[in-house]
Amino acid sequence: MPGLAIVDVTVSPLLAGGSPGLSGVLCVPEGDGPWPGVVIVHEAFGVNDVMRRQVQRMAEAGYVVLMPDLFTVGGARKCLTATFRAMASGEGRAWVDIESARQMLAARADCTGEIGVLGFCMGGGFALGAATRGFAASSANYGRLPKDMDAVLAGACPIVGSYGGKDSSLKGAAATLEAELTKLGIPHDVKEYPEAGHAFLNEEESGPKALRFVMKRFLNLGPNPEAAADAWQRIDGFFAEHLAEPAK
Repeated sequence: MPGLAIVDVTVSPLLAGGSPGLSGVLCVPEGDGPWPGVVIVHEAFGVNDVMRRQVQRMAEAGYVVLMPDLFTVGGARKCLTATFRAMASGEGRAWVDIESARQMLAARADCTGEIGVLGFCMGGGFALGAATRGFAASSANYGRLPKDMDAVLAGACPIVGSYGGKDSSLKGAAATLEAELTKLGIPHDVKEYPEAGHAFLNEEESGPKALRFVMKRFLNLGPNPEAAADAWQRIDGFFAEHLAEPAK
C-alpha cells in the first residue's frame, strides 16, 4: 500500500475494562509536527485494507492518526454483536478502547493535544456518541443515530456528518441529525448526498465478497467518488477549523 507508513501498535495506556492487548494502527505525517490527532473508529468489517487507507488519508491531511481495533479480542465474528450493543448503550469495552486511543494520542510529543474522532458505518455511530467524551471535533459518516439524542449529544463538540440518500438503513438520518444539532446549538455541518449509498467514502468495496451483493442491493453500499470528494473537502475544512489551536 503506497503512501505514508502505517505502523501496527499496542494501544497504551490500557484502561480498566478495555480490551487486553488492544491493538491498532498508527500513521504520522511527514515533518516535525506537532500535529492535531485523530482517532478513527473502523466500520463493521474491522481494520482491513480499506480502513488502513483511510488512516493514511487523514495522516496525509496533517494529523497523527490512530485506529484502535475494537475486535482485538476474538475478531469481528466474536466481537461484532457486543460492539454494536456497546455503541447503542453508550457503555462497554469499545468505549474504553476509544478512550485509550484518545489518551495515547494526547500523550504523544508530536501531538498538539487537540484530537478529533472520525468514524465510518458502525464507527460513525461511535463518533456521534464520543462527541461528548473529550474530543474537539467529530466526523460521523453514515453513523446510526443514538436513540436518546438529547441525552447523548447535549454539550457535544462540533460535528460534521455525511450520509447517503440511497442508504436504506439510514433514511432521514441526516435531516434528523441536522435538526437535533440545531436545537442543541452545536456547531455542525450535516449533508446528505442523494445519489450515494452506504460506505460511499470508501475507495473500493469492503467486507466479505459473499455479502457484497446483498449489501449493495439493500444498502446501495459502495464507493461514490463524486460524493466522497465533496464530503472529504467538508471534513478537512471542518477539522482544520476546530482542531487548529493547541489545547490550553
